[in-house]
Amino acid sequence: MTVDLTLEDARWRNLEPLATRAVAAALDHCGLDPEICEVSLLGCGDARIGELNAEFRGKPAPTNVLSWPAEDLAADEPGGQPLRPEPDFTGEIALGDIAISYDTCLREAEEAGKPFDDHVTHLIVHGLLHLLGYDHIRDADATLMEGVEVEVLGKLGVDDPYNG
Repeated sequence: MTVDLTLEDARWRNLEPLATRAVAAALDHCGLDPEICEVSLLGCGDARIGELNAEFRGKPAPTNVLSWPAEDLAADEPGGQPLRPEPDFTGEIALGDIAISYDTCLREAEEAGKPFDDHVTHLIVHGLLHLLGYDHIRDADATLMEGVEVEVLGKLGVDDPYNG
């Protein structure tokens, strides 16, 4: 598995092991071979993620995590399983890009009284699931995505982020 990590904010000292563990667990849970999957991850702060959010979503404000899937794998039917990504001619699967903001993650973790590493792990799993075609716009899709997140996080020893 390749997590191509770019750190634009030095506070992300332990992002690599958190990301590697979270991505591997989510891919394994979804039945994908982590050894052939590639994800790009940007560890940044609120200023940079705010720029990206404005540019790509038209929302000029920071957010916790953003994802850019390499291909649209979303299910047509609400609550349906996303399509499975297929390897390219090299045998690898490029899933897409994720950006995560240290400032927003820290603030949210403190406000919720959650361990920072657990919250970051949740957001990386969340971002990766977006790359795999999961979403939370429609209620049925949100239920499916949240259920997968809770299962993956449970395997990692992280409490259900939607409970409490």
